Amino acid sequence: MAPVRGDGMRGLAVFISDIRNCKSKEAEVKRINKELANIRSKFKGDKTLDGYQKKKYVCKLLFIFLLGHDIDFGHMEAVNLLSSNKYSEKQIGYLFISVLVNTNSDLIRLIIQSIKNDLQSRNPVHVNLALQCIANIGSRDMAESFSNEIPKLLVSGDTMDVVKQSAALCLLRLFRSSPDIIPGGEWTSRIIHLLNDQHMGVVTAATSLIDALVKRNPDEYKGCVNLAVSRLSRIVTASYTDLQDYTYYFVPAPWLSVKLLRLLQNYNPVTEEAGVRARLNETLETILNKAQEPPKSKKVQHSNAKNAVLFEAINLIIHSDSEPNLLVRACNQLGQFLSNRETNLRYLALESMCHLATSEFSHEEVKKHQEVVILSMKMEKDVSVRQMAVDLLYAMCDRGNAEEIVQEMLNYLETADYSIREEMVLKVAILAEKYATDYTWYVDVILNLIRIAGDYVSEEVWYRVIQIVINREEVQGYAAKTVFEALQAPACHENMVKVGGYILGEFGNLIAGDSRSAPLVQFKLLHSKYHLCSPMTRALLLSTYIKFINLFPEIRTNIQEVFRQHSNLRSADAELQQRASEYLQLSIVASTDVLATVLEEMPSFPERESSILAVLKKKKPGRVPENEIRESKSPAPTSITQNNSHVNHNNKLNSNANADLLGLSTPPANNINNLNNSNNSTLIDVLGDIYGNNNAAIYNTKKFLFKNNGVLFENEMLQIGVKSEFRQNLGRLGLFYGNKTQVPLSNFNPVLQWSAEEALKLNVQMKAVEPTLEAGAQIQQLLTAECIEDYADAPTIEISFRYNGTQQKFSIKLPLSVNKFFEPTEMNAESFFARWKNLSGEQQRAQKVFKAAQPLDLAGARNKLMGFGMQLLDQVDPNPDNMVCAGIIHTQSQQVGCLMRLEPNKQAQMFRLTVRASKETVTREICDLLADQF
Repeated sequence: MAPVRGDGMRGLAVFISDIRNCKSKEAEVKRINKELANIRSKFKGDKTLDGYQKKKYVCKLLFIFLLGHDIDFGHMEAVNLLSSNKYSEKQIGYLFISVLVNTNSDLIRLIIQSIKNDLQSRNPVHVNLALQCIANIGSRDMAESFSNEIPKLLVSGDTMDVVKQSAALCLLRLFRSSPDIIPGGEWTSRIIHLLNDQHMGVVTAATSLIDALVKRNPDEYKGCVNLAVSRLSRIVTASYTDLQDYTYYFVPAPWLSVKLLRLLQNYNPVTEEAGVRARLNETLETILNKAQEPPKSKKVQHSNAKNAVLFEAINLIIHSDSEPNLLVRACNQLGQFLSNRETNLRYLALESMCHLATSEFSHEEVKKHQEVVILSMKMEKDVSVRQMAVDLLYAMCDRGNAEEIVQEMLNYLETADYSIREEMVLKVAILAEKYATDYTWYVDVILNLIRIAGDYVSEEVWYRVIQIVINREEVQGYAAKTVFEALQAPACHENMVKVGGYILGEFGNLIAGDSRSAPLVQFKLLHSKYHLCSPMTRALLLSTYIKFINLFPEIRTNIQEVFRQHSNLRSADAELQQRASEYLQLSIVASTDVLATVLEEMPSFPERESSILAVLKKKKPGRVPENEIRESKSPAPTSITQNNSHVNHNNKLNSNANADLLGLSTPPANNINNLNNSNNSTLIDVLGDIYGNNNAAIYNTKKFLFKNNGVLFENEMLQIGVKSEFRQNLGRLGLFYGNKTQVPLSNFNPVLQWSAEEALKLNVQMKAVEPTLEAGAQIQQLLTAECIEDYADAPTIEISFRYNGTQQKFSIKLPLSVNKFFEPTEMNAESFFARWKNLSGEQQRAQKVFKAAQPLDLAGARNKLMGFGMQLLDQVDPNPDNMVCAGIIHTQSQQVGCLMRLEPNKQAQMFRLTVRASKETVTREICDLLADQF
């Protein structure tokens, strides 16, 4: 008896009900296995199944699959459903194929043929089902198989509108995975002219497609600008009737208007034609005028649609940044939203005004809303709106209102949400430095920051205030006086102790004439904080004390007693004990003149860009205005062991001008007693790698792909070690040259081999070294590197010297490959594979298959990847043997996201390496670097 068709597949409904009623997982599995056996027997035994029964059983298989169970049969029956003329049966067949059929399946040819048959059908429903299936699968095979049919459907005059709409969306989906699917030439014009189509669905889908095409090839599709402006004008202007029937709560075609406005933002300037530009400006003015009209409906849908068009129009005005009248009007309109009761509107208004504040035409208009923005920062209930108000205050700040804004932000900082305090501290520090006319004000602001929010003051901030004080004589006495007073507070933050220790150690003598801040008073005040501080701060204070011996000889005995106590104390921190012992010996052994030379005042620092702005940009990429701060001089104390002068206050403030700005700390200074030994009898391997007497040269730069420190080169005459550290697009290398022979190496000259063209991508600066390397001695050479663009290969240094009258010369490649500028990026499985899928273009991926260099070692491969610079992501790949990584390469010009997947084949002893990145050159270079390294 034939089943009753009106029962909505009663058997499926019963099966689903049975599954839901199962009391345990075991009961569910038992019921599913029973059903699978029944379906398998029906497919194998009964050859008289009609379309309805096949559809019902395929639906059950789909449901079982969605419950998480594997399905290994039923595929052919689903393919057979594609040939049905009934919509419901064909729909289920396509659904099964979209979800369960792998693109490598043996049935793929049958499926493609069935899809082609449906694409040629006169039934638009069948054509749409086929297009939806192609888009759902979206593979490269699908793109190649239908690269001719789909564009023809899109532009053909015989194609129905609903099919054109589906064809446009299907083509957009395939374009994202296979950009070369879109034909050029005459097709370009035909696709662009879809913007004139009268069907709402067609023109909306076509706009999305053209927007994606423009982003990839803006010049080829520039003809879309005139059509987009014309269509937008006809929609917005009341004198036209274009798409007036497509109104959403009295707003004509809002979503199409938004898409057209976004499409125009791909060009800057939008157009060079005066007539088109005038029409666009008229359209934008009309949108702004409509925003002033009374609402035609009180429903939220009306205001949402109206405001969506308005905000996108304002975004286009900001993007163009060429029409002062429109920019001022946009600012005034946004100002009205600042007092709107809708939280989202207030947030969006603040966000847009942040961009307007950077325009020379609208900056002054934005400043008129300063009081309202300050109230928003203080009174808003939503923390995200308060944070956006802080961003706007930062953007609108200039010399005229800097002191007021900084003071308001300082006042609010005391009660601000913990989540935004660190960012506020950075903003206040940047504004105070950028707009300081009186540097005493700047010192007051930074010390207030430390007092109010000391836990959120980063090293870059307190480093910077020290740099500026050292470079400006007029503020040194005031800084010493102010920090001395700040240290007298009962509760004093550790960062205040650091600043106080550093400044008093350098300039305490400027306030020593006052009995209230006499030398012994300064020393006792600082030492009263000593036991409350971390080891790093204690080390800085010990350096301050040795400075005091030079500044104030009269308290030498008091300070030496402290050094003795810490030298004899069995401290858990050996570095502090050694530092105290060395400083004690220095104060005893060195003459007054030597002591004055070693402990003299820090020199001024060379010009550097402020590092605080870089920190803020890293925290909020794309959200920080480019108001870069430059200081005429920037500090960086010098290490005592490197030039026999200037005691190092802090291990992180040493070596060269980059140290504090990069945050690249170096190990503690070598034993000061070595100053008394001009020749060290033993060659010290600074990297801790001990080698035997090897006559052959040891040279392998490949290992430095996965590490920063080690022996770079060694032969019977010379050992070269390297220590390197990197942050964002900046790096610093220390090369250590050790003479292993018993005679001096003369005319010692390392020369950088790096062309001017290559230097435009990677700028490397190298300090000169002494021309003679004494027997058994070791010298250090510092290099700085700045990654401006991604690059291939790495610089080389050519080292030449004379040994026993014989000229020696060899070249060594520096460990400066582009992966050194990686920032590890954490992400979960969903985020990883979503980005992996988005980076599927031919130019965005690279793959290599190679034999394992040794018996396949997964643990060793993991260790190498962890040292490569990317983040090794655990529990992301379904196969536990596979290794996946994510990272961002920082360059001065852009940030390049990069994903990597390493798949081992234990049986074949091989690896498959796949790299995907947002830039083709990075993809190739990372793949080349990693290939054959496991």
